[in-house]
Amino acid sequence: MSKYLFRFLIMFTLFSQLLHGQNKTDWLIDDTPYEAKISREGNEIIMSNGLISRTFILQPNAATIAFDNLMTGESIIRGVKPEAEIQIDGVNYAVGGLIGQPNYAFLRREWIKSMNRDSTAFQFRSYRIGETEKPFDWKQVRHKSNSSMQWPAPGISLELEFSSGQADLSGIVVVVHYEMYDGVPLMGKWISLINGGDRAVVINDFSSEILAVVEFSASVDTRNTNVPVPNIHAETDYAFGSMVGEDANSKAVHWEADPDYLTQVNYQRNNPCLLRISPEMGPEVSVSPADTFRSFRAFILPFDSYDRERQGLARRRMYRKIAPWTTENPLMMHVRYADWESVKSAIDQAAEVGFEMLILTFGSGFNIEEDDPEYLKKMREYSDYAKAKGLEIGGYSLLASRTIDKANDIQLPDSLSPIFGHSPCLGSKWAGDYFEKLYNFFEQTGFTLLEHDGSYPGDLCFATDHPGHRGYLDSRWRQYEVISRFYRWCRSQGIYLNIPDYYYLTGGNKCGMGYRETNWSLPRDQQVIHTRQNIYDGTWTKLVTMGWMFVPLTEYHGGGSAATIEPLHDHLDHYELMMKSNLSAGVQACYRGPRLYDSAETKEMVKNSVSWYKKHREVLEGDLIHLRRADGRDLDYWLMVNPAGEEKAALVVFNPTGEDISRTLKVPLYYSGLTQDIQIFSPGKVESQNLERDYSIDLEVSVPAGKWNTYFFE
Repeated sequence: MSKYLFRFLIMFTLFSQLLHGQNKTDWLIDDTPYEAKISREGNEIIMSNGLISRTFILQPNAATIAFDNLMTGESIIRGVKPEAEIQIDGVNYAVGGLIGQPNYAFLRREWIKSMNRDSTAFQFRSYRIGETEKPFDWKQVRHKSNSSMQWPAPGISLELEFSSGQADLSGIVVVVHYEMYDGVPLMGKWISLINGGDRAVVINDFSSEILAVVEFSASVDTRNTNVPVPNIHAETDYAFGSMVGEDANSKAVHWEADPDYLTQVNYQRNNPCLLRISPEMGPEVSVSPADTFRSFRAFILPFDSYDRERQGLARRRMYRKIAPWTTENPLMMHVRYADWESVKSAIDQAAEVGFEMLILTFGSGFNIEEDDPEYLKKMREYSDYAKAKGLEIGGYSLLASRTIDKANDIQLPDSLSPIFGHSPCLGSKWAGDYFEKLYNFFEQTGFTLLEHDGSYPGDLCFATDHPGHRGYLDSRWRQYEVISRFYRWCRSQGIYLNIPDYYYLTGGNKCGMGYRETNWSLPRDQQVIHTRQNIYDGTWTKLVTMGWMFVPLTEYHGGGSAATIEPLHDHLDHYELMMKSNLSAGVQACYRGPRLYDSAETKEMVKNSVSWYKKHREVLEGDLIHLRRADGRDLDYWLMVNPAGEEKAALVVFNPTGEDISRTLKVPLYYSGLTQDIQIFSPGKVESQNLERDYSIDLEVSVPAGKWNTYFFE
């Protein structure tokens, strides 16, 4: 980003806030002024936190009549839709909403007075205002002293209750749940169906959110099939099958054409401007009398800018609020061998240099599915020894991406295959036994970490004899219930979860940052550049604490001695560069090998690197501001910011060339929260400067060939 573009974006943001009557505080720097509240004004209920607001009319039926982006002063929606839709026993029903809007390009308030209720829809009966609700427990074993990590996310809730006048739906109540959170332009939403009748009903399908959103652009032609969607982000806790949020949510978040929008510019009326949150398949769940069905949760985040960094910061703030366990960030070693002597040595070394967690890695000989009492007793001894040294310990397990047998594997028509080529069905008998072994293992051993490889990716299963589902229509929903129930239990027990999939909102701590494993077979100097590129690319929408990187200490995917760090003392400079490239961005890597050091000099380097990181941990685990991506030709650098910390920012600069470089860099400090006088702490030097009007400074940096420097700002 050029300095001129950055200045324009900052000034535009401030001007927009002033223009629309906003508090002058930017919520991404200080979110405390933006407290969520609910008010009742006659026939309307308004939820607002100063960043967004949503207005409901209660009669003739409950419906959203306004959803506004207060940061930009714009309306998010252009029309009224049902608050939900649900298919019961093969029949579709709207839940709430109004009909009769004459034009879906915009919504005039006077039109609302003449709009009517749909007599076939579920009708509004009552409402309840309350506090936000946690979907599961979070045992805060790694954030006990951090009072800012509140769970559930503070805010307010609204429940609208609907029932039907139709005889065959007697006793069926649908509750639509809304939450709005303090300090972030975010709404959560889900639905519940309470069966108060005298017979079971089947929920074939549902849509928990339907919004007629203002379109991003007015494309007349249909030749361009990649029309951008509106400037809001939507995701759910029903996400799987990818390390990327948009892909993982594609089974539930749908941008569709709006059949009611007859006046749109697009000739074939297929502009993607209707947001529908709905499972792609199923759930096809039977709800017995006195039982309750709950949908997954959806989250809607309107943006206040089209700037990539600012949108990414908004998504990262969202995760801090609704998935705070993703900020847990222990330093982790992957122990290559699981025999006692190897593990004991690794524990001793990790404790000596300040690491915080060990994992018995893939290929180590560790077997979490072994339920022999003697094996579990042995693992308890591992755990007790690690805890005595101040460390946590855990292990690896492969779930999908393997075959069990014909009876227990995913069953599909011959023309289809599972996402990973083969996979057990989580509704099979084998899966039931597998998860029982996992629950038992953690309860018996005291392990507090699981790396769950090949997690459930969303496969359908056509088997009709698996105990966990009836057929293919309910197979995805039931398998997701199995995996999400286990992950939520892990979160409630304080068990750390490394999952190479997007299960953050169901309890996952970390996913892969994004790298190609075979790149670790490249020459060492190339690995450093890839590492820095992977971190830069992987943190646009993820917190730095949400993605793991990789530092194989022994040979991995070939490459021989030119690619390998072992012997560690022979490649000390490279080892340090790999550690600092990760730690200077607050990123934890999987240090995979039999040891962390092999000499006194190596031990000192690792210990010093860890100590440096822990000293500056507060700012290094902040948000990464993207400045210059690594290309191996010139300086690359990023800025870590934490407006709430004592150290507000840290500029990390790396020199990949063979020559020393001194240069003046323009450092944008707006997101650090610094406003006037600052102190800069650089190697062997402390200086003071005044910020420019655009919250930047000109900083002289000097970085030796093949080295790095960090500059801290207070």
